Amino acid sequence: MQSANAAYHHRRYLYGILMAGVGSMLFSGKAVLIKLAFGYGANSETLLALRMLMALPMFWIIYWWESRRKAMSPLAWSDRLKLVFLGFLGYFLSSYLDFLGLQYISVGLERIVLYLTPTIVLLISYFVLHKTISRLQWYALVVGYLGVFIVFIQDASSTGLSAWLGMILVFGSACAYATYMIGSGEMVQRIGSVRLVVYASTASAFFSLIQSSFYNPSAIFEQTQAIYWLSLLNAGLCTVIPMLLIMVAINRIGSPLVAQAGILGPVSTIFMGYFILSEPITWIQISGMTLVIAAMWLLVRKDSPRKKSPNSSEPDDLDKTEPLN
Repeated sequence: MQSANAAYHHRRYLYGILMAGVGSMLFSGKAVLIKLAFGYGANSETLLALRMLMALPMFWIIYWWESRRKAMSPLAWSDRLKLVFLGFLGYFLSSYLDFLGLQYISVGLERIVLYLTPTIVLLISYFVLHKTISRLQWYALVVGYLGVFIVFIQDASSTGLSAWLGMILVFGSACAYATYMIGSGEMVQRIGSVRLVVYASTASAFFSLIQSSFYNPSAIFEQTQAIYWLSLLNAGLCTVIPMLLIMVAINRIGSPLVAQAGILGPVSTIFMGYFILSEPITWIQISGMTLVIAAMWLLVRKDSPRKKSPNSSEPDDLDKTEPLN
């Protein structure tokens, strides 16, 4: 009986690692799809609006299923206003800056810069919230940003000054999402990650539609068939599905292990960029990526006082997971 129970928890642990890894790789595929869509002449405003509008019904289906599974308390108006602001910051502004930046840099550099988000959270906590940072964390920060600079050298050598603009935009995206993560920390415990993601995504879709309408009111109806298919893949395969996989994975194995499995994100992006977009892979890029991954691994290890055991019997409750963009 005990061996059967141990085997069950071992399988649960392995499935959690698998879901975290696959979810991270699917999230990373977003940049490749956006690059392909740019090749058909689409702009960032239209692509963002199409992505959010197509993902919105999927998010609300998830919300409907979760509300049937578990009763949810009513939301106060103050919470709804906070969710609108978080949706603007973490899903609209962050995504828009990311889309803009992808016009100027490779998908490999984009994913590595976004992978620095935990370091930005750490710096905001230090300078704004006055939390302490250990010596090991400072070392990890230096190593991580050194790795990004090394990867940036390759992009700058081929695209020149535009690489600076692209990296600044994507770094701004990471800063916006880091601020969202800090702001949503208290709310996700109180209202649940499913509601937070659905309401924030709805607000983001609203802002995206307004922006696209100002830019060109009919643009979302005038794209080629390829743009619509790429946007649908972006919404489903690279947004909603990986979000679900990572939410369940966090519940099964804990955030630290999911973050470590997230290493597959930047690695897979570099290879997808090579095979799909013909972006070069060099030893400079691999060296910089290795430094960034090592730095994030140190931060995750430092941030986790205990590892979640594979024998944990914590129930599979989506409301205990964290939202991801």
